Order: sequence, then structure tokens, then C-alpha cells
Amino acid sequence: MQMAKAGADIAINYRSHSDEAEAVAEEIRSFGRRALVLQADVSSREDVVRIISEVANEWGGLDGFVSNAAYSDRELIVDADMEGFERTIDVSMWGAFYGVRAAAQQMIKQGTGGSMVVVSSPHAVIPIPTAAAYNMAKAAIDHMSRTAAIELAQHRIRVNVVHPGWIDTPGERKFFSEEQLDQGAKNIPWGRMGQPEEIGNLVTFMMSDLCDYMTGSTVLLDGGISLPWWSNRAEGKQ
Repeated sequence: MQMAKAGADIAINYRSHSDEAEAVAEEIRSFGRRALVLQADVSSREDVVRIISEVANEWGGLDGFVSNAAYSDRELIVDADMEGFERTIDVSMWGAFYGVRAAAQQMIKQGTGGSMVVVSSPHAVIPIPTAAAYNMAKAAIDHMSRTAAIELAQHRIRVNVVHPGWIDTPGERKFFSEEQLDQGAKNIPWGRMGQPEEIGNLVTFMMSDLCDYMTGSTVLLDGGISLPWWSNRAEGKQ
């Protein structure tokens, strides 16, 4: 939504929540911007190629791309249900790769440059127990994004990564109760969970011309939760 407020037309992809996607589109239009609602499963390369093509055909091109789809189950490696494990990899890793690849192909064809932001996670560098598939996927897309950044620089296409911390979204309710979320928020150095709008503000900034010299970078927005000193203190170490 923050990108629409900043003046961008937005294409929204959803897999199964059409009503929510349409509600987002209506809010975008309320700011006087165009909104295009598309349906695709990002784990399908054919779906991703199709929606990138639909955006380019509808609006005459593609200026930016944000990879934000994710899926995760929480299980120990030795007990993991492989269907859920593979689904996590398919959505969180392959989905990001398919999107960056298809968007890059379109931008190169246009010859006008562009900007991409891949929403990753501190899971890329912190081996959080019971989240092996998600950890693996996020580590992979971090390296993929840096590789894309160096390969696409000659085409004036920027690729950057965001590591959000603990963000207050419905997805967190899959793993934690409200009591656990409230208690966990108090243990974050900044004393609260992040809000989706804060991620939107950062992504909008990174996608803009204000960041023309930024590519291949990873930006943390996590309230200090990744700081080593705080991690040691939380574990009772000095």
C-alpha cells in the first residue's frame, strides 16, 4: 500500500484469497492509482511467467518487482513431513527465483532498467530449530539475489534484499498464541513486533530512485532482534 501512496500502480498476485486481494486493489485505487489483480501459484514457473506477461501486456511494461510469497511448516528435520517441507522450498525458494527471473527477462526486453526487492528473513543466517526448510529457502534466495544483482547491473536493474524481523501478521498465528506473541514482543530490543506498513515503507524506499546506487544489499528491519549482544543477554549470557 505504501508504494501506491508514493505514486506507483500495483499488480497484486494471490493464490487463494481473492476477496483480500480485491480489497487491497480497491484501497490502491482509492489513492488514484491503477491496480491489477492476478491469480497464480508462485511455485509454478508457468504461472509466474504468465502473470509477468499479463502485467507487461496490460500496462505496457514492468518497472519493478517485489518477491514476498512464503510458506513454512515447523518441524524437526528428523520428523518432517516431506510434503510440507517440499512445499516450503517450492514457494519460498523457487517462487522467488521464478519471479526474479521472469521479471528480469521482461525488464531486459524493455531496455529501461528496473528495480527488485526480495523479501527474505533473518532465517537466512540464523539456524532456527524446527524451521530447516524455511532456513534453507531464505539462505538460497539471499545468494540468488546477490547473484542476480551482479548479473543484471549491466542492464541497470537493481536487486536488493530485506530481512524483516518478527512482524505482526496473520501468518504468525499459525505458530504462536496471542499470549506467546505478546510475551515474545517484550523480548525484542525495541519492545514490540514490527508492523507490515513498516516493511512497506522500507520496500518503497528501496524501489525508488532515491536508492539508485544500491544493489546487492541486504537491509535489516527487525527492531534489533538480530543483534548478537541482545541474543546473548536474552539467553542469560554476559
